[in-house]
Amino acid sequence: MTGLTAAVFTPLAPDGSLNLSVVGTIADRFVDEGVSGLFVCGTTGEGMSLTTAERQRVAAAWREGAVGRLKIIIQVGHNCLADAKELAAHAQAIGADAVAALPPHFFRPATLELLVESMSQIAAAAPAIPFYYYHIPSLTGVQPSMVDFLRLAGARIPNLAGMKFTSRELDEYRGCLELDGGRFDLLWGPDDMLLDALSVGGRGAVGLTYNVAAPLYLRLKRAYERGDLVTAQACQAHAVALRDCAARFGGQVAIKRIMSLIGPDCGPCRLPLATLDERQTAELHRELTAIGFFDWARHT
Repeated sequence: MTGLTAAVFTPLAPDGSLNLSVVGTIADRFVDEGVSGLFVCGTTGEGMSLTTAERQRVAAAWREGAVGRLKIIIQVGHNCLADAKELAAHAQAIGADAVAALPPHFFRPATLELLVESMSQIAAAAPAIPFYYYHIPSLTGVQPSMVDFLRLAGARIPNLAGMKFTSRELDEYRGCLELDGGRFDLLWGPDDMLLDALSVGGRGAVGLTYNVAAPLYLRLKRAYERGDLVTAQACQAHAVALRDCAARFGGQVAIKRIMSLIGPDCGPCRLPLATLDERQTAELHRELTAIGFFDWARHT
């Protein structure tokens, strides 16, 4: 998985039910912008706030919208391993390119061995497609050494492809990249540090703000690849400005609201996440205009 993979939203109707009718339109836009893949039912997609049946419907809709055009990774992690295995088997059955899994994070695996065994069971439910571990310790609280995880899991999980690395520990990321001669595929998570990840050897990334500013990050990546660090650094500065602006309005909540400003509208968030009201949305729009977002985020 190289290039940019958008961590997609789950489109919802105003009443909080699924609104999958817009999936194809969103997928079309990603193709036009040069996005390489989709990460479905992850943190951005509010996967942990969806029922298992809803997650299967969402996965199938994105698979249909992406087929033949975008690679698709379905996030299947669950606090119940039986449900995670069911979701993994479903992802394989509908033709997903890969699955990823968060660890259980209410009853957390207390040892590295228990973490690897948990992931092994999920990966075995979809043995014909690659498996990615989803490392996001800020939300799961599960944070053993990822180098140690890859060493142990690499010997135990035949279809382990790599990891979605959503942590700001750049040295640990570098260690994972260099392990076993670069055996594993490490997808970088923090959007505002994409240039940092590229500088230590990263090749692919999964991001929340790629939903609203993919052209910005593609310009950054292309500038880095041709040795134009001035342009790459300027692009990263814009990414930081977007991060800071969104953070003042709830982070992910704000980015989903930005989708309503640029289209297609992905609707509200589900509780326990908030949804911005009209006044907050108007203020967000003013701040985005002030930082030049509508000038630099969307043009290719």
